[in-house]
Amino acid sequence: MNSEPILALSEPVGDEIRKTTCYMCACRCGIDVHIKDGKVRYIEGNRDHPINKGVLCAKGSAGIMQHYSPARLRAPLLRTGPRGSGEFKEISWEEALSLAVDWLQPVRETAPQKLAFFTGRDQSQALTSFWAQNFGTPNYAAHGGFCSVNMAAAGIYTIGGAFWEFGAPDWDKTKLFVLFGVAEDHDSNPIKIGISKLKKRGARFVSVNPVRTGYSAVADNWIGIRPGTDGLLILAIIHELFRTGRIDLDYLQRYTNAPWLVIDDEGKEDHGLFLRDDLGKALVRDRKTGALVRFDEPGHVADLNADFVTSDGRNVRSVLRLMAEKYLDPKYAPEAVAAETGIAVSTIRGLASEIARVAFEEEIVIEQPWTDMKGEQHDVMIGRPVSFHAMRGISAHSNGFQSARALHVLQTIIGSIDCPGGYRYKPPYPKPATAHPRPHGRAEHVKAGQPLAGPHLGYPLGPEDLLVDSDGKPQRIDKAFSWEAPLSAHGMMHMVIANAAAGDPYPVDVLFLYMANMAWNSSMNTRGTIKMLEERDEATGEYKIPKIIYSDAYSSEMVAYADLVFPDTTYLERHDCISLLDRPISEPEAACDAIRWPVLEPDRDVRGFQSVLIDLGARLKLPGFVDPQGNALYKDYADYIVNHQRKPGIGPLSGWRGADAQGEGRGAPNADQLKNYINHGAFWMKHIPEEALYFKHHNAAYQQFAIDMGFFDAPQPVTIQLYVETLQKFRLSAQGVRRPVAPEQYRQRLLDCFDPLPDWYRPFEEQGIDTAEFPYHAITQRPMAMYHSWGSQNAWLRQIHTRNPLYVPSNICDELGLKDGDWAWVTSHHGRIKCEIARTDAVNGKTMWTWNAIGKRKGAWALDPNAPEATKGFLLNHLIHELLPPKADGMRWSNSDPITGQAAWYDLRVRIEKAEGGAEISEPHFGTIKRPGSQKQPTDELRFGQEWTSK
Repeated sequence: MNSEPILALSEPVGDEIRKTTCYMCACRCGIDVHIKDGKVRYIEGNRDHPINKGVLCAKGSAGIMQHYSPARLRAPLLRTGPRGSGEFKEISWEEALSLAVDWLQPVRETAPQKLAFFTGRDQSQALTSFWAQNFGTPNYAAHGGFCSVNMAAAGIYTIGGAFWEFGAPDWDKTKLFVLFGVAEDHDSNPIKIGISKLKKRGARFVSVNPVRTGYSAVADNWIGIRPGTDGLLILAIIHELFRTGRIDLDYLQRYTNAPWLVIDDEGKEDHGLFLRDDLGKALVRDRKTGALVRFDEPGHVADLNADFVTSDGRNVRSVLRLMAEKYLDPKYAPEAVAAETGIAVSTIRGLASEIARVAFEEEIVIEQPWTDMKGEQHDVMIGRPVSFHAMRGISAHSNGFQSARALHVLQTIIGSIDCPGGYRYKPPYPKPATAHPRPHGRAEHVKAGQPLAGPHLGYPLGPEDLLVDSDGKPQRIDKAFSWEAPLSAHGMMHMVIANAAAGDPYPVDVLFLYMANMAWNSSMNTRGTIKMLEERDEATGEYKIPKIIYSDAYSSEMVAYADLVFPDTTYLERHDCISLLDRPISEPEAACDAIRWPVLEPDRDVRGFQSVLIDLGARLKLPGFVDPQGNALYKDYADYIVNHQRKPGIGPLSGWRGADAQGEGRGAPNADQLKNYINHGAFWMKHIPEEALYFKHHNAAYQQFAIDMGFFDAPQPVTIQLYVETLQKFRLSAQGVRRPVAPEQYRQRLLDCFDPLPDWYRPFEEQGIDTAEFPYHAITQRPMAMYHSWGSQNAWLRQIHTRNPLYVPSNICDELGLKDGDWAWVTSHHGRIKCEIARTDAVNGKTMWTWNAIGKRKGAWALDPNAPEATKGFLLNHLIHELLPPKADGMRWSNSDPITGQAAWYDLRVRIEKAEGGAEISEPHFGTIKRPGSQKQPTDELRFGQEWTSK
């Protein structure tokens, strides 16, 4: 028996523990960083933190290796060779910033739209959008457009919130949890903690996902759905609930637009719109008196089954009546959708029955009085303990917006939105779509030398809010908020390089990117994107995209295609603000925000990108970054975090505001604010009052809490929009009866896809190809051990994944004579790749899959050119085009959801065949990128706690 003492995990292993926020994924867990002799020795979870409560995953612990990665950039870089060569020289920060000003100043003074500024998976969008707005360019967005804008936009337009960062399941009370298509690196720790709670309580967990890995592997029931048919399954469940009468009529009457009256006057400009009074308020019919009353007028009981002719001769029907007519159609019956979804009739019907049983037969009653926004007092809070969660798996399809909407409608009709045991909003949500800004970027919004007239991104309420000119031409480089993608609330980052290279709708002078690996795993059609970045004008010999500025902490593939590189810090060396103005760490029970701060000082000539952006703003004399005399307002990002005010009393951080540091949510800047955060574990938390914990969308106490915290200045209750009128307005434009009238080429798509009640249509790639030639689906999964492309250059995490096979269902392997370790050619309508395969039974029988972003370009990320990531690893991206196959009229649409512009990553169809002979190396293959600047060549071994040393 070993008599050596066991070191308690809570005891320091260094000289000091510094608390900050993790950035090894987007969970934003609290961490304790143990430091000894000025170096990181150990990272563990902060047990007092509201997100992870001490739990930390492999990624979080491996933050040491992320910090000491040999791929870290060491100084600003200026390209000296051709794009893609990796040939750079190191320059000073003064030279780099002066050069950036020389490039940017003329653009701002003449045509600010010729700057395209897009950021990847950063967490400082409140700052980056503020900078871009003051520069004056309409061309700004972040990564959401190619990640999960369908999920966010569908949620905001429907329930005023969404999954993950805007809401979460009631893990402590739910009795049935249904998970749809969640990436395993997103929201990882909270989901694992939540699932463990379910298991302890004996609650049932059902996973709907084509692939059975991670969370799905521990589910009580796995439903291996065919990709792109999630929405159809959900509508079949809704059909069953309507057929059996298992819907919460009281909830629908009180908190949704189910009783709102819809005008039925085919061919007229108000057909399908809500009946409204002179003040624009939607009307319902009082069930007792038959009178028309405003939906929010106290004292009435709305008629959910209304169907009549108004005194002025208009036919009107309630939303719920329209829903019943639509979803009781036999085309949504389990028998009708089983073959399409790949799910047995008995399974569909059984899931619907179980949802109804738990919701209505196991209801939860909490003895907590509360008052709703109509002034009605309730003695108890009634809960329907069924909760759902979903992310990219259902949203990354060309039908993803409607599928995500369908899931929110399903939650709503059983009454499980923000009730005990159901889905719960996280502050500062809920917020109705009407509380968000409209997007800005039309010609009248963009003026040389001036800020943009309003925020770039927002939520259009109709075609009148589109960013198009009088001819319907897009005004943004990514074509967001155009007829091609009207509700693209996060922009369309995946289309920026293609459109800029083509000069469509206009050329750009400067492409400015941050933390966005667009030359590799973040682009569809990777080979084509590389070509676009390298493409030159035949007449002048200049690059089609003249200047590219890029900032990253590591030598990613994108670095090689930049002309000027700003080296960022690691997350342990900089300030970050995880703000309630942006994407906070809130929980359903509390408003929370957090910071990162430099627990270590950089040992390289690098600067945090946010501080660099603030410096550039001052040098360019941008409003908001200089005072009336032209002097810089902020010395760095830390100064900005403390002293910037979005409006009086509202700043990036909500805690310790005001002269006495007692302000919460609102208050003047406090010079010691960051010190207070650091002393409190790098986070702030304000608990929601007990009477405000549930029904936040209609809870008067919560609405007052939100006003006190500064989320908004007046109550913003959310009436859940089962029927989204905004979508019907676009259909009317397509019919030519409402202005602005949609251009001819877009009309049929608007009519087909913009149903105001959730609908399902076949994914576009599936519609446009011969499915007999490409009979299988191919999708990616995000592994728990990696986060985007960063993790697979991490010395510890690489021991888990250094290569990625293509997992092929056993039935396909048997048919084609494939076995583990074989190499295969996989072909789509666009391209062909060669990769290693592995046999699996844990997958839908028509679907093959692989881990995302393991494959690397030779020479990138400071990996050895012959590392497995570069020789055995591969990307499915080479098979995916940013455009759909041509239609009969020759037009090629964006490979995106037609409503939001969400990149349709998971619509890919392929065929597979065994690769006979040849080298066992993945294809396509590219040349080796040189290691930029003075990056050190790594040794073959990294010892714990040491830096890489030169050979």
